[in-house]
Amino acid sequence: MNMNESPEGLLFTESFTQNPYPVYEKLRKSDPMLKLMFPDGQYGWLVSSYEDAVAVLKDPRFVKDIKKIHGPEQSDAFTSNMLFSDPPDHKRLRGLVQKGFTPQRIADMRDHIQDIADKLLDAVSEKETMNLIDDYAFPLPIIVISEILGVPHEDRDKFRVWSNSIIGASNQETDEEVYRHMNEFLQYLKDWFAQVRQNPGDDMISQLVIAEEQGDRLTEQELYGVVTLMIIAGHETTVNLIGNGVLALLEHPGQRKLLQQQPELIHGAIEEMLRYNGPVEFSTSRWAGEDLEFRGHRMNRGDLVIVALDSANRDPEQFSDPDVFDITREKSPHLAFGKGIHLCLGAPLARLEGEIAINTLLKRFPQFELLGTMDELEWRPGMIVRGVKEMPLSLGKRDGL
Repeated sequence: MNMNESPEGLLFTESFTQNPYPVYEKLRKSDPMLKLMFPDGQYGWLVSSYEDAVAVLKDPRFVKDIKKIHGPEQSDAFTSNMLFSDPPDHKRLRGLVQKGFTPQRIADMRDHIQDIADKLLDAVSEKETMNLIDDYAFPLPIIVISEILGVPHEDRDKFRVWSNSIIGASNQETDEEVYRHMNEFLQYLKDWFAQVRQNPGDDMISQLVIAEEQGDRLTEQELYGVVTLMIIAGHETTVNLIGNGVLALLEHPGQRKLLQQQPELIHGAIEEMLRYNGPVEFSTSRWAGEDLEFRGHRMNRGDLVIVALDSANRDPEQFSDPDVFDITREKSPHLAFGKGIHLCLGAPLARLEGEIAINTLLKRFPQFELLGTMDELEWRPGMIVRGVKEMPLSLGKRDGL
């Protein structure tokens, strides 16, 4: 990476995908609100400082509903949910889902999530190696969200293919394979909803399909949108929280040793993992809902605005020694789960899954190490999630062996 280049020239390159943080540091200093062309060909603003990021995420002048800017024909089944809506629709859609993610319901899942983690590690306990992502970080949250929603066990791997395809499309022109996967996914949901209407259960999908909250039902399009969001967001964040968290521990053996000696530090450790190399690199799209001035910049109605969440979480104006990974850091106001009314609904579940997954891995395989070098890891493409495709580990000696 030639750091003498302008930050704009370094963005979205292969070396940037491997390690974006030196570019973010330059960007925050030189142009924390940069107007540029994004990889999908859209012009817009990239916001990289913490203060500006919080202001954007909380400012109602920036809207999430694309229909308000580009008309109703821009809406589809993947965006008809609370993440891509504004009040009052946002409150209605979020309210329909919220009761499935209450603090008590999530706390009640602790033992079950622990059981899932144990069984996944049991499956590799006789082996010398494992792929952290395929064997552990992916299946744990997909099992959990599938059980909440009512996804049949045999269909879970399909959701990984569809999710990867939809997420990966965020930095490129949507190609034929992505369209095929989207159509397969929608057809699956259509057939699934039809079955649920005939034979509803006690899962969340059944509740959403047949629910009527204060006389206000989900439309068919909203039903697709809400389920799509929960399936994708319900596991993607946690996959990369676990993967990036383990990677941070591998890079910082002193911090790893401290967590192994004091597993009760896991709560702060998870917050630091979310801050240090968060699983969601960029916010989803917002648009200026009117001509406005923001931080001294004139914006036109319809201007696209994207927040670089992982950059904001390394801003030295907000965090002391931001490039230092410290699991004992004071309570962190990081933006890994967003801010304002769109704060991630599933954040408490992701935190719990991350805590259990990482502490259990450290306990069961205390000597695990990365096979190969950090530079050999391949990071996933796209402008939403940040995580590696695979993470091969040698398991070493383990407790009781």
